Amino acid sequence: MIYICIPALDEAPTVGVLLWKVRQVMTEFGRDFHLIVLDDGSTDHTQEVLEPYTRVLPLTVLRNERTHGYPAAVERLLREAVTRSTHPKRDVAIVLQGDFTESPDDIPALVRKVEGGADVVGTTVAATDAERPRAERWARRGLPWLLSGRAIPREIRDPLSGFRAYRVAVLKRALAETEGKPLLSRPGWAANVELLLAVTPHVRRADVAEVSLRYARRDRGTRFHPWGTVLEVWNLARRAPRRAPAPAEAAPPAEGGPRPPRRAKTESAKE
Repeated sequence: MIYICIPALDEAPTVGVLLWKVRQVMTEFGRDFHLIVLDDGSTDHTQEVLEPYTRVLPLTVLRNERTHGYPAAVERLLREAVTRSTHPKRDVAIVLQGDFTESPDDIPALVRKVEGGADVVGTTVAATDAERPRAERWARRGLPWLLSGRAIPREIRDPLSGFRAYRVAVLKRALAETEGKPLLSRPGWAANVELLLAVTPHVRRADVAEVSLRYARRDRGTRFHPWGTVLEVWNLARRAPRRAPAPAEAAPPAEGGPRPPRRAKTESAKE
């Protein structure tokens, strides 16, 4: 089963079309799927837009009466996927934004990577349909530097992206370690880094898939806060364990140090 987890806050203009597009993609892909949407205290018509889709799609709608924020929304969605999963070693959970910035067309590429053996699949942007906001361009290029050398998979080139696929078994282990406490607490994009750090100890193999972003379809302004994100990622980086060094090749002996014994000359060499 593929669980597609969508946090939604005031996404009435896009979330319905997004759900229908997911249905089209997954029907053509030929995999079992279940949509889980969390309406995080929306004050627009998101709830009314979602209601008719519950009758025609494999869809569960969760709702917060007040807005709890992105990290709490993502965690609740992933906990719901873990609870529903009957085959966590085989099942997949994908987090997809409700504003249509991330394309459902890219979901099969992420799933195939998990089916090929990856426990977590990150994304790298191959193309966009409009210019990316300046703050986002700066963040995606600069903020990963803060995490260099930290214990996250080398394959994950964009640790701030929330568009990822997870083997449910990995999420289940990470959530079990919290002992009932929240897994995610950092606001905004920093929560995506926090989630990656939480699952990394349970990841045997990671991979990456190329995706496209669709800024022209977003019906609202960005919710990205650059300076707050810098501070939160910096704090995470300070506390994160360092990556184990790669095995080093044998170094040549230092000058004046012991040298390997010379090979004895063969009889033919003496003659």
